[in-house]
Amino acid sequence: MRGLLPPLLCALALSGSAALAEVRAVLVGVSDYLVLDADLKGPANDVRLMAGTLAARGVPAGAMVVLTSDPSGLPAGVVTGLPLRAGIMAALDAVAAESQPGDTLVFYFSGHGAQAPDMSGDEGGGYDEILLPADASGWKGAIGAVENAILDDELQDWAQRALSRGVRVVGLIDACHSATGFRALGAGGVARVVEEGLLGIPEDVVPVVGNPLPPLSGEFVFLYSSQSDQRSFEYPMADGTWHGEFTLRLAQVLREAPGASWAQVLAATTEAMVQGPARQMPEGEGPMLEAQVFGEGMGAARWPVAGAKVEGGLLQGLAQGAEVAVYAEASGGEPLAVLALAGVTAREARIAGTLPEGAAWAELVSAPPPEPLVLAAPVRADPGDGRDYAAWTAALPPPGPRPDLVPILVDGAVALAGADGVLDPDGPGSSPRILAEAGETPAEAVARMLEQAAHGLRLRAVLAGATGRGLTAVPPLTMTVERRAATGGCGTAGKAEVFDPARGVAPCDQLWLVLENTGGRAQDVSVLYFAADFAVTPIWPAQNLANRLAPGESVRVGLMIEDGSTAGLEEIWILAVPADPDAPRVDLTRLARPETTRAAGADAMVLWLEGRLDPEARSRGFTLKPAPLVMLRQMVRLTPKIAMEN
Repeated sequence: MRGLLPPLLCALALSGSAALAEVRAVLVGVSDYLVLDADLKGPANDVRLMAGTLAARGVPAGAMVVLTSDPSGLPAGVVTGLPLRAGIMAALDAVAAESQPGDTLVFYFSGHGAQAPDMSGDEGGGYDEILLPADASGWKGAIGAVENAILDDELQDWAQRALSRGVRVVGLIDACHSATGFRALGAGGVARVVEEGLLGIPEDVVPVVGNPLPPLSGEFVFLYSSQSDQRSFEYPMADGTWHGEFTLRLAQVLREAPGASWAQVLAATTEAMVQGPARQMPEGEGPMLEAQVFGEGMGAARWPVAGAKVEGGLLQGLAQGAEVAVYAEASGGEPLAVLALAGVTAREARIAGTLPEGAAWAELVSAPPPEPLVLAAPVRADPGDGRDYAAWTAALPPPGPRPDLVPILVDGAVALAGADGVLDPDGPGSSPRILAEAGETPAEAVARMLEQAAHGLRLRAVLAGATGRGLTAVPPLTMTVERRAATGGCGTAGKAEVFDPARGVAPCDQLWLVLENTGGRAQDVSVLYFAADFAVTPIWPAQNLANRLAPGESVRVGLMIEDGSTAGLEEIWILAVPADPDAPRVDLTRLARPETTRAAGADAMVLWLEGRLDPEARSRGFTLKPAPLVMLRQMVRLTPKIAMEN
């Protein structure tokens, strides 16, 4: 799809139009397949959530066509139908015919995607990306296609005809089309891709390789649900309701971003998804990526309170154990109390404790403390290799529900895959292995690695929950990154170049960050590195050096990728806390240690974060966090040297 309709498959796009009456949407959710044995649980919920989200942003219910097998719970007034190929294409043509120059069309699809041999020669790679409506079936040699599938060619033609008339095109598809390179060996989620075997595509079908169609031209912007080499997943929430990970996070951000651009929405959605069960990262492109999202949104995050219940729940990003401040007013004012949430369902949450008199609104303060690390049952990757894994399986803790990691027995060791169960998603060896060091037993190696994983994952979740989503606020720091490639081993560096996250880095390469305080208040800055094996390394400040940046001041921070690192996706965290002249400097590098110290004289922010890292701290309750915390994240893709040179 990237070669043909870069925007519309595995993507969302929404425009910057402010004319709400001129926004029209076709929303498709395919949970139940009539022919294929490929049913999903999330799409019917996804399309319901997206319809409600667009309605909250001002899109009239009568301007939405929702095609789903379960129309319950949709906004009153939407036009409904079944998600069949003919109905989808007819709805797209109808909204396009009704639209005038300057109008916006939204196309949303939640369901399965796949690849099929291109028989027309307009795909540079030889394969079409396809969407599978409810009546899609298998490969039909007589027509040279998957019967009733929607081809990317057709979507591009539809989109370009609308764009050529001055209509803005918006598309979201929570599906994926790459089924290569991964082995999903067990997890609680389901990948939204149908393999070629299920579609009955003969192995001897030879695609026609030709020249790709020209790119779209006009006003559009698209946010992809995952990278081209990743799968898109759906998962159950705490109350058992299934949603696509991308749709759930995107809808939460859209409801809280009244003035944000699509680039900011993408960044916030990515931030939320990185904390999720799969390392599934959306991507965006299009001329309107920097344009403001249409509509007014629901505003940041105050929900009505009635009878000790908050009119918001899991779908709004709330969770059991999260803390909310309660207010008398819908905006502004001083908090009357900070209380925890309990009994959170998809759309409602109960407030624990006594609700103060006059409390009518609740605002999220911070996410709940993360749960203890949970593993799935171990899965053997190569059952016939004859290796004995008895010592490793005996050392692993009992499996639990909603696992964070899936232990995979492979190559004589234990690999720790994410909750999606995908082994080595970023290249060979990119899932961290538990290997016994000299003198260690398997049980000791497992205990060491799981402690490291528990701390790293817990710290990432705590920091994400503490920083929140300041979508429209200007961060007090700016960051530029340069890369110096190793020229002859570790310690030798070549010419500085702008860091390209897509290209990645190799072992012994150097990364240099230039951090500048562009705000009006001094900031205490810390830099941490989160490795693929869950280890958290303090980068800056080192040796107790001063880390306070005055307004306009900058600092240069360097790090080198460790020799011997394998492929994987890692992260640099830049943390900034407004300086309090009457308090000690805030140095968050101490959070890299698994243990909490409660050291005397530590800043209130450090102690607050350490308290949230302590699994036992939840029984003591929490107070409002002492100061704003800003987190900038830089993703780092480690690529073997030989691959980068090729």
